[in-house]
Amino acid sequence: MKIGVIGIKGAWSSEQLAEVVASKTGQDKMLFEMEDVRLDLPSGKAVVDGVNLSELDGIIIKKIGKQYSPVLLDRLEMLRLLEGRGVKIFSSPYSILRVLDRLTCTISLQLGNIPMPPTTITEDIDHALAAVEEYGEAVFKPLYSTKARGMFLLKPNPQARETIEKYSKKYKTMYIQKTIDLKNRDLGIVFLDGKYVTTYARCKTNDAWNTTTLSGGKYAPVDPPAEIIELARKAQSLFNLDFTCVDVALTDEGPFIFEVSAFGGFRGLLDARGIDAASMYADYVIEKLK
Repeated sequence: MKIGVIGIKGAWSSEQLAEVVASKTGQDKMLFEMEDVRLDLPSGKAVVDGVNLSELDGIIIKKIGKQYSPVLLDRLEMLRLLEGRGVKIFSSPYSILRVLDRLTCTISLQLGNIPMPPTTITEDIDHALAAVEEYGEAVFKPLYSTKARGMFLLKPNPQARETIEKYSKKYKTMYIQKTIDLKNRDLGIVFLDGKYVTTYARCKTNDAWNTTTLSGGKYAPVDPPAEIIELARKAQSLFNLDFTCVDVALTDEGPFIFEVSAFGGFRGLLDARGIDAASMYADYVIEKLK
């Protein structure tokens, strides 16, 4: 059995997954970066590091690139061709396409009646300014980002219009979300094959506005109520991902879902719960391929 891992060479989670897959299958470690792939049409050969991905039994997508951008959508389309020609891919490129873009993920969650913080989508400066004034404080989020990169908070002030104008030159479509009180933590609720695995929390340890580990947040174990797990289950069920982590905030106004992720969870599971996500995921994929 030959299973390739699409990820980032040198990155902890990608390397761990590729090593675990190799140890469980007896194959050489196969970790590939999509930027190195040549897809040939119409033959469907996808060659990287001397390996034809179209001849593998399966492919696991751990990371699709070092930075989030629309380029990742093109890379997923390349893999979608392989899937259409019979290669088993975990998670399906089509499923990942629906969560990679923050707006696409948000619209799917909204159509599924999943509670989210009040959010405005607009290209218009006046509408963006009105949203900030209505919310009292808002966070501007790029459509492609992770760990709060590129995000910033904005309150009504005399320079708010100028700030928005500068931002809109880089991000034409503005995603503006009302700031909510996270109670210094948010939850990562993990599912494998649609089945609940466990939950960890990202906890603030400083005065940063977000809980990400990039900003100093730390992982901790947490056991949320059954109704919160069920809400997260409903959210992830909209996307048909093999492995996913649902970001949830518990607030005085009730629970809110921020996003459903196709890539996160490995470090949180290990640090907070002592769970080897790479081994767990590899066992799942091998069993599916059998």
